[in-house]
Amino acid sequence: MRWAGFLGCLLLIASHGFQSSFQIGLQVPLRFDSEKKSEKVLRIATFNVALSAQQPNGLKQRLHSTSDLQLQNIAAILQKVRPNIVLLNEFDFDDSGESLGLLQSNYLQRSQHELKPISYPHVYVAPSNTGIPSGFDLDRDGRLDSPGDALGFGKFSGQYAFVLLSQYELEREKIRTFQKFLWRDLPGALLPNHPDRLGQGDWYSKDELDILRLSSKNHVDVPVSVHGHRLHLLLSHPTPPVFDGPENRNGRRNHDEIRLWSDYLSVGENANYLIDDAGKSGGLHSENLFVVLGDLNADPVDGDSYNQAIRQLLEHERIHPAVWHDNRVPRSEGGKFQKPRNPPHRGDPAEDTAAWGFRVDYVLPARELKILRGGVFWPNPDETEATWLKPSSDHRLVWVDLKLP
Repeated sequence: MRWAGFLGCLLLIASHGFQSSFQIGLQVPLRFDSEKKSEKVLRIATFNVALSAQQPNGLKQRLHSTSDLQLQNIAAILQKVRPNIVLLNEFDFDDSGESLGLLQSNYLQRSQHELKPISYPHVYVAPSNTGIPSGFDLDRDGRLDSPGDALGFGKFSGQYAFVLLSQYELEREKIRTFQKFLWRDLPGALLPNHPDRLGQGDWYSKDELDILRLSSKNHVDVPVSVHGHRLHLLLSHPTPPVFDGPENRNGRRNHDEIRLWSDYLSVGENANYLIDDAGKSGGLHSENLFVVLGDLNADPVDGDSYNQAIRQLLEHERIHPAVWHDNRVPRSEGGKFQKPRNPPHRGDPAEDTAAWGFRVDYVLPARELKILRGGVFWPNPDETEATWLKPSSDHRLVWVDLKLP
């Protein structure tokens, strides 16, 4: 049975009305807010906040209120966990900066559930392929204007985008984006086959492949300066490997979106083909520190991802091995009480990050970084904080504490 639960499928701009530099496991501790971290300990998190609206500017309109229950609980979770850096998936693109300004001023910088407010002076908004019309009937539904016909699934341009919030300065001039990289230009791309023909990779026509991008949203490398170290944050949100047909176009695309980061980290010949939106080629050199972040929509043992796609990263020689086979894999207590929607369930439910019972959200550090601990914010059902979950998102925040060299 195919899994479900997904709610929907470098622009640099000045700060907008708030003091920001705006630019385009172990068990969870019970007392996040009372912890004192060393200045060289960095807490990094990813959180699919499921905030995307059903119409343009819908999210911005919601953010003008200070009493939206979902937004209050999202802010409470961030105030509780207090990551230094966090990626928020499914936050609609807004090139004015107003949406992020409102999120900070109306929610993060206001106490929720008597927690200490939190602020992120450096933020980045990633432009997204979602909702950009392709001009073709990519999903073969007889229309040219459905969400599945866009370069990335979406009802309007920028739906389901993502944003980065940081307490450390971003190195803006070194940001790389791969939003426009074409799927066909990936060597050995898993282009879908038409189920009624004998050809290979022939679901899409040549004209369609001439414009179809690999990234369903964007793939972005954002360097951040932390206490004299440069840390590359590799951000993305691949399409879920479902909601298609026997051609498995979404499953194949999800696999190849994950593969882009795998090749980017491999450098050498495996990465020479990669050309970013500014025309620079190649991957991330071996001396660079990094963390891969995002809702990658792939579970290592459960679900319908193509050929266990996430293992391309979990088993990568440059990724810290503790994120796969170790007690430092982010875990929770509450996940063990969640009944999977699609049994049988082979993975450890304590490692799940989505309400439907899969591990799909990841913080994957370089092996040179020391992982102190990590967790999934999923409290036991009898804890007060558990009441924040359902009104916030169908995903759980995942965090990792890192010791810099």
